[in-house]
Amino acid sequence: MKIIKISMLALALGLMSFSAIAPVQSLVYTNENSTIAASTILWKAETVDVGEIPQGTPKAIVYEFKNTGKTAVVITNVKGSCGCTATDYTKEPILPGKSAKVTATYNAANKGAFTKTVTVTTSAEETPKILTLKGTVI
Repeated sequence: MKIIKISMLALALGLMSFSAIAPVQSLVYTNENSTIAASTILWKAETVDVGEIPQGTPKAIVYEFKNTGKTAVVITNVKGSCGCTATDYTKEPILPGKSAKVTATYNAANKGAFTKTVTVTTSAEETPKILTLKGTVI
């Protein structure tokens, strides 16, 4: 009797694990409405090397992108990695097929190599885009 109870318990546990896996597999393979969303923003360049720039002269770097999607894109936030990088960007919605820009102005106060980032948040992507600017202040 004890062997029958243990066998029935093992069988029930085994069937429960298979029934828990089956719905997950059916969701993965039978969900026809799901699509993998590709980015609708195409950046001309994500990293810009400005080379050598003179000390004390601010340097503006322009990042351009095109809206390749089917709906308007809005830039919701642009932030430099430090106080030495000021930012500006297109405030109006960017219609499909149109281009826009983000400008980062680096204050070249200190001599030496630098690498700074600009974080751009848009309505088109869940993850912010990190743009990089680098060079050497002489």
